[in-house]
Amino acid sequence: MNFLVDMNLSPQWCAVLRQHGHTCKHWSEVGDPRASDATLLAWAREHGFAVITHDLDFGAILAATGADAPSVIQCRTQDLLPAAMEDLLVSAIQRYETELASGALIVVDKQKSRVRILPLGG
Repeated sequence: MNFLVDMNLSPQWCAVLRQHGHTCKHWSEVGDPRASDATLLAWAREHGFAVITHDLDFGAILAATGADAPSVIQCRTQDLLPAAMEDLLVSAIQRYETELASGALIVVDKQKSRVRILPLGG
């Protein structure tokens, strides 16, 4: 899969995800670090990337717009570095691969992962 890592997460995630066979770009590689979340989502959709973020705004934007893409993974742990949550994130990606490919919002935390199919609402 193709993943776009939001500015609020370390660029180290790209190396980790590449080791697991994924294509990955950090937003700082492709866009203005000060760009809006809507701009980042539009780029991801246009280029076929799912977004990985810590930001709750992405789910709100997906709900408000009724968008069916891109998929978003929200990491909801305190320690967001790969050393602390690589297993959690990679496991969620594997578990929800089909949903990610078709459009989903996935929330990952230490207790459980949750998935909602896009579009949200209605």
